[in-house]
Amino acid sequence: MTVSLGNDHAGFSLRADVICLLGDLGIPFIDNGTKTGDPVDFPDIVALVCRDVLAGRAERGILLCGTGVGASMAADKHRGIRASVIHDCYSAHQGVEHDDMNVMSIGAQIVGPWHARDIIASFLGARFDGGPDFVRRLAKMAKLEEGLPG
Repeated sequence: MTVSLGNDHAGFSLRADVICLLGDLGIPFIDNGTKTGDPVDFPDIVALVCRDVLAGRAERGILLCGTGVGASMAADKHRGIRASVIHDCYSAHQGVEHDDMNVMSIGAQIVGPWHARDIIASFLGARFDGGPDFVRRLAKMAKLEEGLPG
């Protein structure tokens, strides 16, 4: 599995810890994050991560911003991306298992580095269940996307 990682200036404080975790797990990643705490526009970073996932260069995306909210909202504007703000381990794995979540956003001002490590490990270790109820619901979500521009 390859991960596309993106962070804005507000997520910069968590960046080094996440990179270390990915290294500890032996997970290759594409680095789309800002390398400083200087202000950047998170939608630009989010777009790079989403493009990697949609193009198949990465199976999952991880976004780090202040609260995770803005990055998640921007990610969900991309057809085929199923993103959510995640601040707990259960939602991290359940979002993948039931909803085939492919991008996760974490708020660096909400979650500390040790908790973020556990959340990310749960997200990356999870696999989509593939049961008929979950597949049916995904198809309905895809239908909703058909009405979106672009």
